[in-house]
Amino acid sequence: MNDLFIHLGGDVIIRSKDIITILNRDAQELSSVTNLFLKAEEKRKAKKVISADYIKSIVVTNDEIYYSPVSSLTLNRRAQGRSLIEQSLDKEEDIDL
Repeated sequence: MNDLFIHLGGDVIIRSKDIITILNRDAQELSSVTNLFLKAEEKRKAKKVISADYIKSIVVTNDEIYYSPVSSLTLNRRAQGRSLIEQSLDKEEDIDL
């Protein structure tokens, strides 16, 4: 199956299957549990700030944490769109078999 990608802003594009979670930037400040999770992940993974001027979302992947200028709502829509495409491709592969 083909890899599907999501644009996080700037020149950063990642594979959709690598995404663990997409968080609103405010979630880090509002939730102590989320804040603890992110601190633990930052110790284990590389951190990449896509735009230091404005951070709207945090994307945690298998290997990195991205601080993105694109809203979490937009990124979630992109990820859902990719999921629908993946499901469609899976169905096509099943039919081809």
